[in-house]
Amino acid sequence: NKILDVRQLNKSVNLSSKTIDILQNVSLEVNAGETIAIVGSSGSGKTTLLSIIAGLDIPTSGEVYLKGQALHLADEEARAAIRGQYVGFIFQQFLLIPSLTAKENIMLPAELANMDNAEVLAQELLAKVGLSERGDHFPSQLSGGEQQRVAIARAFITQPDILFADEPTGNLDNTTGAQIENLLFELHQQAGTTLVVVTHDPKLAERCQRQVVMNNGHLEEQPAPLVEVV
Repeated sequence: NKILDVRQLNKSVNLSSKTIDILQNVSLEVNAGETIAIVGSSGSGKTTLLSIIAGLDIPTSGEVYLKGQALHLADEEARAAIRGQYVGFIFQQFLLIPSLTAKENIMLPAELANMDNAEVLAQELLAKVGLSERGDHFPSQLSGGEQQRVAIARAFITQPDILFADEPTGNLDNTTGAQIENLLFELHQQAGTTLVVVTHDPKLAERCQRQVVMNNGHLEEQPAPLVEVV
């Protein structure tokens, strides 16, 4: 049951008089409910790939189907509608809205999707991420780890079919990062959401069912990790 089907994706940008190929002939299939890590060195094209498969950007050529919808043919408005319906996001920089409280930040996607139970859901998610007491705090009053918990709750509120996480532990210390990681996988299991994670963190990558490696704009599939017999 494919939720994401990427076929021969290319992305080039023109810088001064040169054409830079960021992605070259990338193909990838992701099944519903799967957890997959996209790993690779900085500048290998991971974030560009993520923004195209999430419908934030369009490829130079190639095809992207998300839940059967052709993202590569959709204009900005149509892509936004597809994202609103199926997709959740977690970013390295948290990207919370400073003027909204934690609870209001979590409610926002649900309100944009015209869900009438936004506040109830937000309260439940605050409890799930361990921030029941902090719902009225603004982002500036929260630690980095707490802000990322709010961002995770916000990503899950619309019960997205697929969740894209770009370096979700990148700005956090190891202990906080590990807590955020556990939370992400717990909520993924409860919700049955497909999880696509771009990460530099080998521990986080290893927790995913599958890893693919970006190398200079090419995608190299990794075999499933072998279970070590101790």
